[in-house]
Amino acid sequence: MRILVSGASVAGPVLAYWLTRHGFEVTVVERAPVLRKTGGHAVDLFRPAMNISEKMGVLPRVEERATGTSRMTVHQEGARRPVRVNLSKIFSAASDRHVEIMRDDLSEIYHDATRDDVEYVFGDSISAISPDGEVRFENAAPRRFDLVVGADGLHSNVRRLVFGEESRFSAFVGAYLGVLTLPNVFELDGELLIHVGVGRTAGMYGARHLGDARVLFLFRSEREFDYHHHDVPRQKELLRGAFDGMHPDVDRWLDELDRTPAFYFDSITQLHMDTWSRGRVTLVGDAGYCPGPAVGGSTSLAVVGAYVLAGELARAGGDHERAFPAYERAMAEHVRGSHAAALSAAKTLIPTSRLGVRGLAQGARLISALPAGAGRALLRLTTGSARLYNSITVDDYPPSPAASRVGLGAE
Repeated sequence: MRILVSGASVAGPVLAYWLTRHGFEVTVVERAPVLRKTGGHAVDLFRPAMNISEKMGVLPRVEERATGTSRMTVHQEGARRPVRVNLSKIFSAASDRHVEIMRDDLSEIYHDATRDDVEYVFGDSISAISPDGEVRFENAAPRRFDLVVGADGLHSNVRRLVFGEESRFSAFVGAYLGVLTLPNVFELDGELLIHVGVGRTAGMYGARHLGDARVLFLFRSEREFDYHHHDVPRQKELLRGAFDGMHPDVDRWLDELDRTPAFYFDSITQLHMDTWSRGRVTLVGDAGYCPGPAVGGSTSLAVVGAYVLAGELARAGGDHERAFPAYERAMAEHVRGSHAAALSAAKTLIPTSRLGVRGLAQGARLISALPAGAGRALLRLTTGSARLYNSITVDDYPPSPAASRVGLGAE
């Protein structure tokens, strides 16, 4: 059975790994000419995604490439003294199994785990999908597949072709995200330097294996800005306008905008769809249920979603009419929870008042100062995301008799 997966970032390679372990023949198509190494930012893998990575045999590499961020210095806009925080204790309080890793590193690790068993086609994209499974590409000749999966992110091409324009499903959270790469001018090693003000947060961090640093910008906006997603000068202009005069550190970071080798800017948007499947096509990860970049734990959700989708297809013996609804039922509660947690996280990370600014700094300091057990209890009381990601459970999906009858192999 031949399955085409669009997208080679996180959900795509994880899905490809598990599909091949269940005996499916998988092709992954990726628009980028090579595996993306565009700078990116740090993402979190929580317990369920860590468990899945361990089953894939890649956990040692994931842990080896962890950012190693263990300390945080918080500067509150208008305050004289910074607040120093033990991030390691906060991470351990949030989840009993967690790692922070650069997104590009994680993508490379998952790709490496699949490249010997999966056909990867770089530098191409799907242009049309027919109901009977014929797929047309921008460059390659048409091919026929039994199933097609969109794992191509928030601005999914597969979703647009099959379900319609993104605006039909997107919900603006009221904030924007910017990421840039710059020299590690503060020589940060395992430390996050953060500036927090009303409606805006900026932070710089380095990873122990990186020769450069990343700056993450988050800011609120009551309205969505009118700009084209390829208009980088306009995006940089919006970012400068949002953070101008916040602090000399932030001004220096903004000065790097015209020299940065890698820049990312987007709205923080959630996707709400009644179904992620239509005919032979389904969606996984941000393409179907993005909770919001930088605030919703979307990477862990994508890993879990990919694992569940592959498992349900194997359990159904490749029958997508049974597998796709089962996949959606298995993921529905997790997706609803992640959407709610993301909205709460956005309010915390981008405070709407001076009280919120102080609460963010002082709350982090309190949790890091408490004993591990007490800190974990407090964090679970005050954040939905900690409860959500520690409660996600998934099946083991052993090969079923139905899968064996249609020739699907075991792991």
